[in-house]
Amino acid sequence: MIAGLDDRATPASEQLDAGDGDGVESTAPVWAVFGDLMAGLVGAFVLVLIGVLLVQMDLVSSLQTEVAKRQQEEQRRMALEKALAIPLQSGRVTLANGRIGISGSVLFSLNSAELRPEGRQVLQSLVPPLQVYLGERDEMLMVSGFTDDRPIQQGNLRFADNLELSAQRALTVTRALIEEGMPPQRVFSAAFGAEQPVASNADEAGRALNRRVEMAPVPRAAPQPASGPLPAPASARP
Repeated sequence: MIAGLDDRATPASEQLDAGDGDGVESTAPVWAVFGDLMAGLVGAFVLVLIGVLLVQMDLVSSLQTEVAKRQQEEQRRMALEKALAIPLQSGRVTLANGRIGISGSVLFSLNSAELRPEGRQVLQSLVPPLQVYLGERDEMLMVSGFTDDRPIQQGNLRFADNLELSAQRALTVTRALIEEGMPPQRVFSAAFGAEQPVASNADEAGRALNRRVEMAPVPRAAPQPASGPLPAPASARP
């Protein structure tokens, strides 16, 4: 009887063990999926964190570059202001955003490109400090001519329009600077006519401000690499 009971107990124990094994096997895939999901979430979080850090580093780098640029511009402005201290004190020359402005009435008569004696004196005072400033930085001076929007007076046969008048005035100032000692390779001229006004052309006060000549130091263009000799045409080849 005891042996019979033992025989019956053995299958029950084996069934219990088999049942436990089935439970473990049924729950193991759930934990594996959960682990994979958590690993994926952690990986995604790490990627997002790296992306945020990279963006922040780019922003910091851009900010540092902008701050350095602003500091250089401020130092440049202060150096130019210091160099032009005496001409600026006369009140006939202005300095704004690195651009030296001279009223057209100081330099020229209305609708004229003939330099006035007062204007030549102003240019004489500008040449020595500008020579030093440009030489220290190896920069050039751009001389720009501007006019108001009023058409050229009838009967004035020298200029076809305001653009031509502004061009001739810029050339006159450029030549005067060279005559007063500015190296020719340091200065060039540009014309804008009635474009880029600094005041409204609706009244005479605004138009007078727009009739002006500006000078601005600009970086020298980088030298272009020398190109090799052009190939000979086919007809000239032996």
